Amino acid sequence: MKPNSLAAFYEACAPSAASAGGVLPPPDMKQGVGHFNVFPLADIPQGPPMAFTRRAYHKITLCRGRSQVEYADQAPHVGANTLFLVTPRVPYRWLPLTEDFGGYSCLFDDAFLLPARTGVVLAELPIFQPGAYPVWEVAEADYAAVEAIYQKMAHELGSGYAYKHDLLRTYLWELIHLVQKLQPAPTPLATYSAAARVAAQFAELLERQFPRPSPQPPLRLRTATDYAQQLAVHVNHLNRVLKKTTGQTTTALISSRLAQEAKLLLRQTTWSVSEIADSLGFADVAHFCTFFKRHAGQTPGDFRRLAVFGA
Repeated sequence: MKPNSLAAFYEACAPSAASAGGVLPPPDMKQGVGHFNVFPLADIPQGPPMAFTRRAYHKITLCRGRSQVEYADQAPHVGANTLFLVTPRVPYRWLPLTEDFGGYSCLFDDAFLLPARTGVVLAELPIFQPGAYPVWEVAEADYAAVEAIYQKMAHELGSGYAYKHDLLRTYLWELIHLVQKLQPAPTPLATYSAAARVAAQFAELLERQFPRPSPQPPLRLRTATDYAQQLAVHVNHLNRVLKKTTGQTTTALISSRLAQEAKLLLRQTTWSVSEIADSLGFADVAHFCTFFKRHAGQTPGDFRRLAVFGA
């Protein structure tokens, strides 16, 4: 099951003459590292029920009005005020059961939170673990406080403040921690399946290599085989586990994280392209440039000029 991309989301939610509303990508989404958006649910055009599939991004939705959230192999009906979390690991779809629903949704990718450097690894939080329950009821007395976070994000996203993305990350972490506090208790590790444990260990091992404090020494773990050996599992088993839990291969997950870090280093450091290539474990600059262009659609030099100077 191939995850739906951000481009597919915006294509499905684009404004049109045939429907009211519409969701547009932020106008400056290409200037920074990562992606973030927030919008009222009322802006999503009415149409056929959304597809049951994985998404290539995270989404946290506050919904007022009865609805049904289908995820993994469950389909609970939820009450009047609900928060639900979507991660790239689990297929889902949301089905409103009333016409007078409201609320907000924010979506973001892993790269958006990387510059925050909070020390918290998203994949390590209990609510982002495989098997975690992703739907929470919000008491009527608490609804306004949760809604206010979304409203602050929406206001800031449309502002001209030079550091608005840093502020948006702060608001997003506030929302993530609020959702985490709604979780009664972390799911005990013992209840995880063996596959979920391996997937969580892989995610932790991958994140442990970042951020890159200096060009040397280079990245220690670079290939699927490197990670499999470190986790003491066969590389084919690791690949099957990650394909099952995330919808992506081991190599694809490693490459995606390397591309995220490369963008961050190009934007936030003065390291040369050669130094970045060395730090990320590439054999030479040519291999790094080919890799980066495949993932970012432009050369490292072009990306740096656009990111730093907005040209």
